Amino acid sequence: MIELTRQYGRYGYRRIAALLRDGGWHVNDKRVERLWRREGLKVPMKQPKKGRLWLNDGSCVRLRPEYRDHVWSYDFIHCRTDDGMAFRTLNIIDEYSRECLAIRVDRRLNSGNVIDVLSDLLILRGAPSFIRSDNGPEFVAQAVQDWIKAVGAKTAYIEPGSPWENGYCESFYSLPEAQILIEEWRKHYNTKRPHSALGYHPPATETFVQMDQRPVMH
Repeated sequence: MIELTRQYGRYGYRRIAALLRDGGWHVNDKRVERLWRREGLKVPMKQPKKGRLWLNDGSCVRLRPEYRDHVWSYDFIHCRTDDGMAFRTLNIIDEYSRECLAIRVDRRLNSGNVIDVLSDLLILRGAPSFIRSDNGPEFVAQAVQDWIKAVGAKTAYIEPGSPWENGYCESFYSLPEAQILIEEWRKHYNTKRPHSALGYHPPATETFVQMDQRPVMH
């Protein structure tokens, strides 16, 4: 438990308990919580819940995902490497499954890169019903709008001033390091990190197929 806490300092005891069970330990949340408190570990403070968009009559206007590939969201995150040079990441998630579908990392990303990443996902998963973003120029560009319309999806923009989720960023020494470490984080997020909204299961658990090792007779 302590080793996992050192490795994932932002995880609370429930996620640590889920990781322990995934590793073969037969423990429940209450037992882990008792040990957690006995060792003097601190549960990270919960982040405030994101607000909803409401009309004057009290009705909610934010589109809620109902199934996988119903609503994808994408956004840019800005960061810098150790030499002070800026880079961006384009992050795309499936809002229903919470799976991180792609993270493109490069010094410059524009509307053409948005279409490239979406095209790759379209081949793998098909088109979503809606694609949600803010009103950044890369997302409202006519080329992006035409592509989204051509594949049969619809846009769902975030209203100005509405809460929007940003990823966690840290300092990297170089762009290749950022690309490798961010992709490793994406894989961990999808296959290992317990998600509270999914009953403390990861969005896309890894599955292994055992190959038939029997010798082939000639």
